[in-house]
Amino acid sequence: MPVIIDGHNLLWSIKNTEDFTSITDAAMCRILDSYFGLVGEKAEIIFDGIGPPNKTEFDNIRNLEVTFSGRRTDCDTVIEQRILDSTAPKRLTIVSTDRRLRDAASARKAADVKSEDFWNEVKKRLSRQKKSKEPAAKRSGLTESETELWLRAFGLEQ
Repeated sequence: MPVIIDGHNLLWSIKNTEDFTSITDAAMCRILDSYFGLVGEKAEIIFDGIGPPNKTEFDNIRNLEVTFSGRRTDCDTVIEQRILDSTAPKRLTIVSTDRRLRDAASARKAADVKSEDFWNEVKKRLSRQKKSKEPAAKRSGLTESETELWLRAFGLEQ
C-alpha cells in the first residue's frame, strides 16, 4: 500500500473544518475511496479499536483497505509496524499529524503528509472531477424520424 492513513487523526482533522463537522468514519472512507479511484491508487486506513459491530457501512469500498487495530494494540503501533515491514519504504506515504508517526516515516525515508493538507488535496481533486454531460437527446427525446426508424427496427410500424 503506497498510502497509509491514520484514520481517527484524519477524521479529527476533517471535523475541525466547517464543512464536515458531522462526518462519520464510514462516510470519510467512501469519500477517500472515490479519491483513490480517481487518482488510480490503493491505500489503507487504520483506525484504533475494533470498529463498529456492524461493518456493512464499509462494504463496497474498493480502493481503500479499512483496518481496525483491535483491542490489544493501537493504530499508531500498527502503522509503525507497516513502515518497518515495508520493503520499499521510500514509496510509502503516511498521512497523520501525529509526530510519532511522522518521525517513524522520516526514519525510513517514507513521505509524510499532515492530515489537514491531505484532506485539502482530496477536496480539491474531487471538486475538479468533471461531471459527465448528458446528451441533449436525453432531455429532448428522439426526433420523429428516429422514432419511426426504431419502430420499424422492432417491427412495430403503425
